[in-house]
Amino acid sequence: MAETYETAAPGDRMTMFVPHAAALGMTLVSLEKGSGVMRVAWREDLVGDPETGVIASGVVTALIDHTCGLAISSAGDVPATIATLDLRIDYLRPAGPGLGVTAQADCYKLTRSVGFVRAQAWDVESSDLVATAQATFMLTRAT
Repeated sequence: MAETYETAAPGDRMTMFVPHAAALGMTLVSLEKGSGVMRVAWREDLVGDPETGVIASGVVTALIDHTCGLAISSAGDVPATIATLDLRIDYLRPAGPGLGVTAQADCYKLTRSVGFVRAQAWDVESSDLVATAQATFMLTRAT
């Protein structure tokens, strides 16, 4: 039987059933309560500038946003629909040519209607960041 959105694990929901994430080839690396790690592998069609071979910053933004959403989704005990309210990304440097990007996000506060997340992204080593982010997400819980 084919897996559906309702039967899929939260991490699989973010990668298999969100068309944008699937088109970018996002994969789940790890998932714990309130924390998630996702990755986008380098592909030629994701390059922002063909002269440099560097993955586009929009791909990094999408990866961070989805990884933050994953952290929020896994943080609560009650299912909720989430939407990005605010996402601030500080780009520290471009990813290396021909390299994919990994993002980790951690939900550090969850209220009834808002979740707060910090994230970071890197290409090779998590100690040499490509970007950092801070975000808030609106939660709409089923009644």
